[in-house]
Amino acid sequence: MSVPVIGLTLGDPAGVGPEIILHFLKNPTSLPEARYLIFGQKKILESWCRCLDLPADLLATALASGRIEIRETGQPLDKLELGSPTVAGALASFEFFSQAVEAARRGELQAVVTGPVSKAGWQQAGVRFHGHTDYLESLYPEAIMSFWSRRLKLALFTHHLPLKRVLAELHRENLLAFFRRLQRQLQKWDLGVEEILVCGLNPHAGEEGTLGEEENSEVIPAVETARAEGLKIDGPFPADTVFLRALDKPDKMVVALYHDQGLIAFKLVAFDCGVNLTLGLPFIRTSPDHGTAFDLAGKKLARSESFGEALRLAWKLASRSHR
Repeated sequence: MSVPVIGLTLGDPAGVGPEIILHFLKNPTSLPEARYLIFGQKKILESWCRCLDLPADLLATALASGRIEIRETGQPLDKLELGSPTVAGALASFEFFSQAVEAARRGELQAVVTGPVSKAGWQQAGVRFHGHTDYLESLYPEAIMSFWSRRLKLALFTHHLPLKRVLAELHRENLLAFFRRLQRQLQKWDLGVEEILVCGLNPHAGEEGTLGEEENSEVIPAVETARAEGLKIDGPFPADTVFLRALDKPDKMVVALYHDQGLIAFKLVAFDCGVNLTLGLPFIRTSPDHGTAFDLAGKKLARSESFGEALRLAWKLASRSHR
C-alpha cells in the first residue's frame, strides 16, 4: 500500500524550525508512516547538528532510512548564526515554503508542514506576503486560517489585518460567504465539527445595539441566512464567553472575527500543542502554532509538541485523502 508524501519546510534557518525537525530525525521510526521531503539545505541542518552537539551521522542515518529526503532549495547561505535573523535567511525561508507549495500543486506532495518564518523578516527581504496564509490566499482565494487542538477549534474570518480593515470587511455578504466555504471544507475533510459558534464584534456582542450596531446589521443576518440554508450555526456570542461553549467539545468550532479575538483564547489553552491548519486548499497544509523564537534558537530549549501535532494532523488528513 502506498503512503502519503509530506513536505517539511525548515522555516527561518536561524529560528527554531531546523532544531525541531532534527528532533524528529533523531528517531525516524517515530514519524507517522509516510515519505518525507524536506525543503531546505543540508548544510543548514549540519550546522544545527554541530551547534546542538548531535551525532555527526544523524542526517546520514535518517536519510538512509529511505523515508526521508532533502530537496536542496534556495540560494546557499554564506553564514548561519543561530538566533540572528538576516535578510538572506528570510529569503531562504520563503523559498523553502514556496517551493514546497509548488510541489504540492504539482501533485508531488499530499501535505506540507511548514516551519515558522518571520513576517518582519519577509518584509525586510522584499517579500510582499504577510506570512504563509497570505501567500496561500494569493493562490487560493478561499483559503481559511484555522487552529486545532484537543481542547479547542477555531477559524478566523480575518487574520493579519489592522482592526480598521477588519471593520471594512465586516459585511453580511462576506460573512455568509465565509460561513458557506467553512462548512464545505469541514465536510470535505470530515473534521468532526457539527456546530459553528460565531463571536460578536463588540463588547457583550453589542448588548442589543447599545454597544455597537454591527451585530444587528451584519452578523445576525448572515448567521440567520446560513442557518436557513441548513448550516448548524449560532451566534453572535460575546467573545468573553463563547470559547467556554466550545472548550473540550470536539464537535464545536468558534469563528472569531479578527486575529487576536480568537488567538488569545486558543493560545491560552493550546500554546504548546496547537496546530495551524489552512482550509480551502487542494492539499493539506499545517504548521506549529508558534513563531521562530529566535531568542531560544540553539539553546536546546525549543519544544517540539506543536510541530509533532502538526505532523500527525497532516498525516491523518493526507492518509484519508490518499486512500
